[in-house]
Amino acid sequence: MAITKTVPQRTDDRGEPAGPGPEQEGRHLNSPLLLTIVMLALLLLQGPIRSALAAPVMQSWTTVFVAVMVQALPFLVLGVLLSAALAVFVPPSFFARALPGRPALAVPVAGAAGAVLPGCECASVPVAGALVRRGVTPAAALAFLLSAPAINPIVLTATAVAFPGNPEMVLARLVASLLVACAMGWLWLRLGRTEWLKPPSRPSHDGQSKGEAFWGSVRHDVMHAGGFLVVGAMAAATLKSVVPESWLRAAADNPVLSVLALAVLAVLLSICSEADAFVAASLSQFSLTARLAFLVVGPMIDIKLFAMQAGTFGRSFALRFAPATFALAVIVSVLTGWVMLSTTSG
Repeated sequence: MAITKTVPQRTDDRGEPAGPGPEQEGRHLNSPLLLTIVMLALLLLQGPIRSALAAPVMQSWTTVFVAVMVQALPFLVLGVLLSAALAVFVPPSFFARALPGRPALAVPVAGAAGAVLPGCECASVPVAGALVRRGVTPAAALAFLLSAPAINPIVLTATAVAFPGNPEMVLARLVASLLVACAMGWLWLRLGRTEWLKPPSRPSHDGQSKGEAFWGSVRHDVMHAGGFLVVGAMAAATLKSVVPESWLRAAADNPVLSVLALAVLAVLLSICSEADAFVAASLSQFSLTARLAFLVVGPMIDIKLFAMQAGTFGRSFALRFAPATFALAVIVSVLTGWVMLSTTSG
């Protein structure tokens, strides 16, 4: 017969459970100790680190990384502030009143509304959920979800700054993104089923003041979007500085492979739409059409967006909506690039 030993729970003077004892605290690293260990490691390894940073490839990597970050950060911060204000201070009922009653007409109106209402993809998903919750037809809400992060003023301005020698990229991005958003809305009207779309849950800002909700949204978006921007800038710097030029040229010279490669890269990197144009501009080995696919696909479907869409509208919806959006975005990008960018060198 097994004998078990019961360890008595620590209590304080009032008989309530106390915190862990000294023997338990010693098993965990606290933040100051971890920071001290990291600083000591950097101090001991400063020689090898200095030598590595002095290498030409690392200097090139650092130059590209800093250039992308410096160009993108102002647009990222401005976009986060405006999207938080949109989500907190503009009542969702405003959109319901502004849209036409006929769903087929509400889709393009909702898609075009993205051109005048700034908001990144992190904000467009909860806003679209609020629209559905307020009775807006799901097709119109989905058109807004796709268009708002792709064609709002901040994103288009950032695209113009990132491609100063190719102003046609701004119009191509606007046209392609709006076409995809409206087409997906109409496709939902035609083929969508109610059972695929889970009713969105109530807003996360309930019970908070406007100021608390605003700054909470800003902190959330800065942490998430900023982190994805850093990852995107690191990836762009690595592609430019570490990956052999012959590999990039081989992918870039194949029209089909180049478009698919950058479309998949946009899904994997999950860069905030206010900053993705600067990453796309740094991939100068690829054609403008391939980079257009990167700019159209990214704000509509990436890893973080798939998770947010599944959490808001249900996994059954996301598993159908995401692949259809990706395929349509790639096709429309290629057609738009062929019409509007084919005469321009990449």
